[in-house]
Amino acid sequence: MTIRIDPMRPADVSRCAELEQVLFPEDDPWHEVSFLSELAGPHNRYLTARDPQGRMVGYAGIALLGTPEHPEAEIHTIGVDPECHRLGIGTLLLEALLLEAGRRGGPVFLEVRTDNAPAITLYEKHGFHIIGLRKSYYQPSGADAYTMRRPAIAGFPQDGFAKNGFGNAGFDNAGFDKDAEVSS
Repeated sequence: MTIRIDPMRPADVSRCAELEQVLFPEDDPWHEVSFLSELAGPHNRYLTARDPQGRMVGYAGIALLGTPEHPEAEIHTIGVDPECHRLGIGTLLLEALLLEAGRRGGPVFLEVRTDNAPAITLYEKHGFHIIGLRKSYYQPSGADAYTMRRPAIAGFPQDGFAKNGFGNAGFDNAGFDKDAEVSS
């Protein structure tokens, strides 16, 4: 299946909110207004993953923080339609976010439920390490979260990103300079 990674648009937030209800029913899923607010943030970058028919099958977002001298990034969310789990879409979205973070340099942080073993494994494969525990982080379920950190990596973009089709894709303030299509 060919998956296309595109910048998220305001027209996409309805589908994102729909997926949030399915993916995170116990943990205060985001609503359309939350996604619109995130899209409006000048330091945020949000992406969608689309199947060959153009249907959104995933989304992801990152905040690019710090200063040019001391950059850092925080992954806010990655969600994939349950019908499309285990197809590599989460990996593609994560790699696109890491590409953007890597262009600026600095470490990347995220939180993940302690019981989400597939996500933890994915993050560890991409250089993240657990650095802390946030008790009762997710509400209203009260689930704990690990804080994970990926150190700054010099020499971006890396071979793995170019191999997966992201070598020439990147953001400007409006979104991708070039579309990234990746077969999984």
